[in-house]
Amino acid sequence: MSRQQLAVQRARKSFQTGKTKPLESRIHQLRNLLRFVTERRRDIAEAVKKDLSKSEHGTELFETLGVEGEIKLAIEKLAEWAAPRPVEKSLLTISDEVFMHPEPLGVVLIIGAWNYPWAVTLQPLVGAIAAGNAAVIKPSEVCCHSAKVMEELLPQYLDKDLYPVVTGGVPETQELLRQRFDHIFYTGSSAVGKLVMEAAARNLTPVTLELGGKSPCYIDKNCDITVACRRITWGKFVNCGQTCIAPDYVLCDPSIQNRVQEEIKNCIKEFYTDDPKTFEDYGRIINKRHFKRIMALMEGSTVVVGGDSDESQCYIAPTVLKNVTGESKVMKEEIFGPLLPIITVSGVDEAIQFINEREKPLVIYVFSNDNKLIKRVIAETSSGALLANDCLVHFTVSSLPFGGVGNSGMGCYHGRYGFDQLSHMRSCLIKQLKMEGVNSMRYPPHTATFHF
Repeated sequence: MSRQQLAVQRARKSFQTGKTKPLESRIHQLRNLLRFVTERRRDIAEAVKKDLSKSEHGTELFETLGVEGEIKLAIEKLAEWAAPRPVEKSLLTISDEVFMHPEPLGVVLIIGAWNYPWAVTLQPLVGAIAAGNAAVIKPSEVCCHSAKVMEELLPQYLDKDLYPVVTGGVPETQELLRQRFDHIFYTGSSAVGKLVMEAAARNLTPVTLELGGKSPCYIDKNCDITVACRRITWGKFVNCGQTCIAPDYVLCDPSIQNRVQEEIKNCIKEFYTDDPKTFEDYGRIINKRHFKRIMALMEGSTVVVGGDSDESQCYIAPTVLKNVTGESKVMKEEIFGPLLPIITVSGVDEAIQFINEREKPLVIYVFSNDNKLIKRVIAETSSGALLANDCLVHFTVSSLPFGGVGNSGMGCYHGRYGFDQLSHMRSCLIKQLKMEGVNSMRYPPHTATFHF
């Protein structure tokens, strides 16, 4: 029996004891997870520094703070989330108990991603624990230092049988996907998401796919362009552009293109100095394969800001591209790196058409002072989320579901949505063995005539 099979078998056996059912045991595990994040903050930061050259401050801001917030919210709200949920009654059920009862699904597989190796692995785990599931945790092998820390230290805090950490590369992941799970939660690319869904289909296992795509950013020519470009620059180049909800490309009127380029150039200098390569808060591309992929995307476009690179360090400077069309190489796949193409459109009509001709993105960004324009983009496009006049921050709002649609994913999480996603909402109807007279019309022989 393989290591993966054993881990799944132990998790299922442990789940079947029923020890995850009591809310007290779930809260105990959540508190242990919180203690892990708090006590091992330095170990986490050092691992992320080795993997992504991310600063300690950057790790706290984009990895651990959000996880801590999710855990605290789950502990506070668990009794409310897990309580039976009454539903509207009909005339026939007026004297009955009618409700939905959230129950655990069973054993969940969580496959994390490398770009935020802690946030996108542990946040789904919070939902899994809160909902009363066992969970097999598979961190990304690409962030090998973070995966090692997770494998070595997390079992010191969580129940080792209920929440095993399984490491390894593609063969180990494939072996995991051959096992039967009650839910699979995957974060990563659309291409791998299809393989995960195909494997899940063999056991009729439901999936949550947190994918990505090319998230557009439309700038209305009448908005505050300085503020807009400041927020776009931050959202794009955080984590060296390796963020699933980063603005992938800008759409703007030709009359403001030069201004946008100049404003972004100024913001890059302000945020990352004249030499981002030596600046602590500017990271690196995860590995040479992705470095070469991103560099190749620039072919056929004109660099107007940045463009510097160093393969030995997997460094690519914050870069802005012009002379880009929908047919350019950089527009053929999600960039997932520090390249920002600018495409000119004649106005919001053409921007909406451009967006709708492509796969549904994880998020659409629109910068405008015109509330009617913003509402029009909401009404006439489709995406996992829409954020007006800022970037990324919707991810931090636990009262909003986070997830994609179409090619950018399915299912959602954060806060109560994560709990619900990893629960089965069981329909319950409790009647009394009384008032049998009212049931006479449903029993045969059916001789009466009914008029509706």
